[in-house]
Amino acid sequence: MTDRAGPGEPPASGRGGGARTGPFAFSPFRPRDRRPSPKAYAERMSKQSGRGRVAGLPEWDRCAVMGVVNVTPDSFSDGGRFFDTTAAVKRGLGLVTEGADLVDVGGESTRPGATRVDEAEELKRVVPVVRGLASEGVTVSVDTMRASVAEQALTAGAVLVNDVSGGLADPAMIPVVAASGAPFVVMHWRGFLEGGNVRGVYDDVVTEVVDELHARVEAVLAGGVAPDRVVVDPGLGFSKDAEHDLVLLAHLDRLLGLGHPLLVAASRKRFLGHVLAGPEGAPPPARERDAATAAVSALAAHAGAWAVRVHEVHATADAVRVARAVEGARATGARTASHTSSEGAR
Repeated sequence: MTDRAGPGEPPASGRGGGARTGPFAFSPFRPRDRRPSPKAYAERMSKQSGRGRVAGLPEWDRCAVMGVVNVTPDSFSDGGRFFDTTAAVKRGLGLVTEGADLVDVGGESTRPGATRVDEAEELKRVVPVVRGLASEGVTVSVDTMRASVAEQALTAGAVLVNDVSGGLADPAMIPVVAASGAPFVVMHWRGFLEGGNVRGVYDDVVTEVVDELHARVEAVLAGGVAPDRVVVDPGLGFSKDAEHDLVLLAHLDRLLGLGHPLLVAASRKRFLGHVLAGPEGAPPPARERDAATAAVSALAAHAGAWAVRVHEVHATADAVRVARAVEGARATGARTASHTSSEGAR
């Protein structure tokens, strides 16, 4: 996939519309007798590395920055700008120079109404770019819903699979990821963004997204992916309107409670356009939402996100470093206050 774009995603079955059926149904929680609870796992991760570490990837002392390279002609924010291999590799290296810690390469737009490309075309777009960036020492993620693309990208040097469907679009995805040992991003997804699926219907968006992500993570773990290689993503803009996205951002602590590192992908999305437009004005174009994206990056980093996914890196790279400095100052202040208090008690 490339652009986690627009509006949102497929709706639930509706308000009180009964149980979901079909390929996007969510299975009930399975017994958890052999795994730690999400709370226990989250506490263990917190003790280990603050915001959680993803096995198989470098460990950063702050929120990581994932730069986006869209090898597509039709992505919502930058379609066509980096459509050939040379331009895409150059773009990825430029993002690293600007401060990206890893680069997410995709060859299929996920904007609402986008037509899916065929497998051969996606492979042609993605694999050479992954190989070119990996050969330069870049930490590369592949953004795809196809197991075959994930498998070949991993062979070419990718180290993370970022699937907006969380393995729902291709039944072969979870076995491929599990066999490779690669980390896997599980995004909240209710289906392809087309027709009535563009906007979602929720009674309680935070609870429903957390519960559905939990169920999906359980399925991924049952499929053999190790718990310390799972990342969760709330799927901002996928079957969600602007209010849903903002409410989820205000409750990232609930998503962190799932016990896995959290990826926040808000870059240039429609909800930012709505915020910037105000009540009457037209939303600014996607490429004019980068300052707002950096603001969300700072908020996500402050909340404890493992990484943020962005199209323009420089401002976000600064934002997450400032957030880290503030975290450090808070910790120093707390230690100082504790020391002063204990001295005064003597």
